Amino acid sequence: MPIDTGDLSDKTYKATLSEAERFHHDLTLQFGLLSDECNDEAMFIKKSEELVREMMTYDESEMDDIFFDDPPPRTEFRNALKRILSNISRL
Repeated sequence: MPIDTGDLSDKTYKATLSEAERFHHDLTLQFGLLSDECNDEAMFIKKSEELVREMMTYDESEMDDIFFDDPPPRTEFRNALKRILSNISRL
């Protein structure tokens, strides 16, 4: 059974969803959708790290898909992803 983001510990929620929200709401949605694929918090953390690493390689077209044709500057996007990845590494 998939977890809900409300089931995550405060620490995990802040490391991923809150950090994503500080950057852009559309990025937060990606982590919310990811929770539907996870059965527990450990799986969410693992898949979040995989997602961030994948997003680090996104081109403009893939960024357009996430940000609904209004992507932020790529450098800012990558910096936000690095912060999330750093947060995940501390979990």
